[in-house]
Amino acid sequence: MPSCRIKPAKSILGEILLPGDKSIAHRSIFISAIAKGKTHIYNFPKNQDCLITLSAFKKLGVSIFVSGLDSANLSISLDVEGKGLYGLKKPRLPIFAGESGTTFRLLLGVLAGQPFSTTLTAGSRLSRRPMRRVIEPLTRMGAIIRAQSAKRKAQSAIEEYPPITIKGGVLHSISYRMPVASAQVKSALLLAGLYTKGTTRILEPIKTRDHTERLLKDFGADIKIKDKIISLSGKKDLVSPGRIDIPGDISSAGFFIVAAILLPHSHLMIKSVGINPTRLGLIRVLIRMGANIKIKAKLPEHNKLEEMVGDIVIRSSSLTGTAIKASEVPQLIDELPILMLVVSFAKGKTVIYGVEELRVKETDRIVSMETNLRKMGARIYVRTYRSGSKPHPSSRQNIVVKEGWGKRLREKIIIEGTGQLKGARVNSFGDHRTAMSMVIAGLVAKGSTLVDEVGCIAKSFPDFLKVLRSVTK
Repeated sequence: MPSCRIKPAKSILGEILLPGDKSIAHRSIFISAIAKGKTHIYNFPKNQDCLITLSAFKKLGVSIFVSGLDSANLSISLDVEGKGLYGLKKPRLPIFAGESGTTFRLLLGVLAGQPFSTTLTAGSRLSRRPMRRVIEPLTRMGAIIRAQSAKRKAQSAIEEYPPITIKGGVLHSISYRMPVASAQVKSALLLAGLYTKGTTRILEPIKTRDHTERLLKDFGADIKIKDKIISLSGKKDLVSPGRIDIPGDISSAGFFIVAAILLPHSHLMIKSVGINPTRLGLIRVLIRMGANIKIKAKLPEHNKLEEMVGDIVIRSSSLTGTAIKASEVPQLIDELPILMLVVSFAKGKTVIYGVEELRVKETDRIVSMETNLRKMGARIYVRTYRSGSKPHPSSRQNIVVKEGWGKRLREKIIIEGTGQLKGARVNSFGDHRTAMSMVIAGLVAKGSTLVDEVGCIAKSFPDFLKVLRSVTK
């Protein structure tokens, strides 16, 4: 994979548009495919993960056509001919999900309700990511699932991994208290819940991104949300609203936001980006630390349905360290790598609690970021601690209490701000968010930085370097 030489920049100036939000794009294909009617999807990103989802549904018999390309060549427009809940076809061959965890886990939810058997395979990295967290509740709903089993390192429990064969059929609703906050698992269970008789109830330990819930509302699903409990009544057809406009990706925006904060005399506007409240964790933390960030909500030119959109304006800022609670982490999980970079420049100490989910992303992001930032002179430490207590179950909601809610060993990251980093040779570890974080690190460090293996950036943002160059001075 190619390497990239990064030299220090003077400032970030200008305006940018970003490709469509990756999380919304995945879900727009999933829900449009099993709805009735045609859906026009605009600002669909051309990254590897989202194109894998598109390919998967073509293999399941869904007609999807590219109907346009945006002026900046960052996104495409799609027409999806919905098949209805039971219109998918058994694929001739196993479906390959690449390295896309969203594609894999959400497909398990949809396939649980289909009257045929399907095998899902994955790339080498995704094949090492845990799937028991979604297999266990889907099995309780009635799906028959076979997976690769093995012990996880440093744990005695058996975990399950791809490839996975799932035989769908008659599902029944469940009430489920999720042991781990995961938008992917939640979404898989909601998609399976569409095929059940009765009401599926899910209680999240901490609220995660809610794009699936919003899109299901847009398509007419019988879904209700009260606090952290989501209730979905199944056996109701979804009907296309006709059009979905995907806002710019807020996770991709994080890299540009941090660059504009750290480089002097910077002034950047990121236009028409998604400002869903469950995705603003990074911005909330940065503002708390002293960042000069303004969000200007705007009325969309077209109907943006349940999703909110706005312009984000960032100016150079001085930051002060902070404590980030474990309850905040699910709403900034994808942004933790770039957050670890920016707090290295903050005055004082920053502690980020409850980061252990970073161990099971595309790579172990605790290792990748700790290794790279240490090379560049950051003072970063990883420590364990025990936290948590068993909640009082709600007998009224009849939510099953699952193992994992009691006290458990957790991890925290401690970073003592040094005010500067020095250029070094660093590695992406094959992870797109680590790679983009280290590119930004190279822009703000003293001296030249070489980032190895940057090809992985195409997983989420293939035009990242091009867009970055357009505003870097």
